[in-house]
Amino acid sequence: MARVVSTDTARDAIGRMQQIINSGLSQEIQNLEREGQLLSDPNNWDGGLAVQFRADIWPQTKTALDNAVTQLGALQQKVSQINTDIMNAGGN
Repeated sequence: MARVVSTDTARDAIGRMQQIINSGLSQEIQNLEREGQLLSDPNNWDGGLAVQFRADIWPQTKTALDNAVTQLGALQQKVSQINTDIMNAGGN
């Protein structure tokens, strides 16, 4: 039989991880996306390097930010489910 443990330390870490995700990290990523969109508008920012930003840098960065938000949500759900499963198996 595999060892099943969820200490107070682990449960506290899970709570802090969820708090970090819920209390602003996703919002800050959305804030970055908003600012990137503003800089992508040639009416706001233009020139050779600004065109490069719009065409190359920002699309790649936005994709990475979107993926990060998705992965953070998945992480939160997985950690919570794993801990619930451990606790149900008698891991306290």
